[in-house]
Amino acid sequence: MPPVPTGPDQAIETAAASDPVNSGQMPPPAIELIGINKRFGAVQANRDVSLRIEKGRIHGIIGENGAGKSTLMSIVYGFYEADSGAIEIGGKPVTIRSSADAIAAGIGMMHQHFMLVDSFTVLENVMLGAEGGALLKEGAGKARAELMRLAQEFGLSVDPDARVGDLPVGDQQRVEILKALFRHCAILILDEPTGVLTPQETDQLFRILRALTARGVTVLLITHKLKEVLAITDHVTVMRAGQVVADRRTADTNANDLAELMVGRKVRLELEKSIANPQAAELTVEHLSLVDDRGVKRLNDLNFSLQAGEIVGIAGVSGNGQSELLEVLAGIRAPSSGSLRIGAATISATQPGDPATMRQLGLAHVPEDRHRLGLVTGFPAWESAALGYQRDADLGGRFLLNRAAMTARCESMMQDFDVRPPQPQLGSSKFSGGNQQKLILAREMACQPRILIVGQPTRGVDIGAIEFIHREIVTLRDRGVAILLVSVELDEILALADRILVMNQGRIVGEIAGDQADERQLGLMMTGSADQQAVAS
Repeated sequence: MPPVPTGPDQAIETAAASDPVNSGQMPPPAIELIGINKRFGAVQANRDVSLRIEKGRIHGIIGENGAGKSTLMSIVYGFYEADSGAIEIGGKPVTIRSSADAIAAGIGMMHQHFMLVDSFTVLENVMLGAEGGALLKEGAGKARAELMRLAQEFGLSVDPDARVGDLPVGDQQRVEILKALFRHCAILILDEPTGVLTPQETDQLFRILRALTARGVTVLLITHKLKEVLAITDHVTVMRAGQVVADRRTADTNANDLAELMVGRKVRLELEKSIANPQAAELTVEHLSLVDDRGVKRLNDLNFSLQAGEIVGIAGVSGNGQSELLEVLAGIRAPSSGSLRIGAATISATQPGDPATMRQLGLAHVPEDRHRLGLVTGFPAWESAALGYQRDADLGGRFLLNRAAMTARCESMMQDFDVRPPQPQLGSSKFSGGNQQKLILAREMACQPRILIVGQPTRGVDIGAIEFIHREIVTLRDRGVAILLVSVELDEILALADRILVMNQGRIVGEIAGDQADERQLGLMMTGSADQQAVAS
């Protein structure tokens, strides 16, 4: 168990001490991977990967789903052990068989989903696993002093006595970074760190990362956002099919170059779409509110309409009511008050619907959480491709299932949506996240809906699949479908939405035309910092 630090961070000081200008010689890299190989059964996840990462730099590692980048970082952090190859830190060989070994070697990792205990304070979370002995009071005093020192030195101000569950996501991320620094981290791995941040919070994170590197910390950044790679990294490594295919100084590359290297073909980064031609309203929401089982108001007096032939984007920091809105519209939850109308049908607290009813009304739903609500991972793909539609007449009707018909429908979906591998018998859990997402989208779009509600359509999806999914959504809009899109990715909202509604604390706080919005404006509205009455155009 690592001791509570009592003085300056030795690992950071050591990392900052080597000065190639003054010493007259190049220092060893912060970390070097040499010929790393890792196989899972028949799958070669990493193949002869060699990588040199210089001290005090921000080094991006990018690639499609399944490219091997997460496996590689899991080897560096001790979650996996390489089948062969070597790791050197500061020019010296190290053996990393566990995360404890990695931490002892000065490596920290901040995961995409924060590893924090919501009911603990900031100080308790930072100390967890590094309590400094049996006398917690004495350890806590030393830890508090060190936490305050780190917060001041790196600009990571946060209340040590605040309950983590009450903090906004930007502050929770600071706590994760402080945890790593508290454990003498000189090499920090960040996995998709901006997935739930506003543009302002992302800028703040980047300032913190630059402050860290100025003190000699080395940052490894795993992300699929090319704009961020170009904005913050000094160097970028591209992986494809388990191998390193390119290593570039960031200043010597661009988004199109990196996208082509990742996918192995040219990728259209700019979505081409015509101007929307909205028709009659397909969905009308009036004074819709939702109170959860604990008495917390999750939706507060929502009013909006959704017209045929348009995409309406819902922007907001995760946890501000977007998920609950999707669940009410899909019939998973009943509203507490207010109503929604589809055609002649009205859904309300006294006339609740259910998912089957909503499908009969022509509403299709792509859920935010594909594993919890979109698939049964233990089912083969042909069964997951029929979920919710298994009673369709061509699949056997009410009592018997026609396996041959279900398999044939799944094969057709896989062909139309480029699901790989195109094997209906393969277990749903065996597909990559991007291909699972395409299978769900194919299922919901194939039913010819009048209304499509989509939650996080490209979460965890690589750039090639993003291009395909965006194109399919626009194609459906052009056929006259009314589409409601919820995404934490502002680039996605700005690329797809014809109108944008912004949610904050369960309310709609503004509306703006898609072609007049920008990230800064939306970010301020999302946090409640902008004028609450944004002008619709």
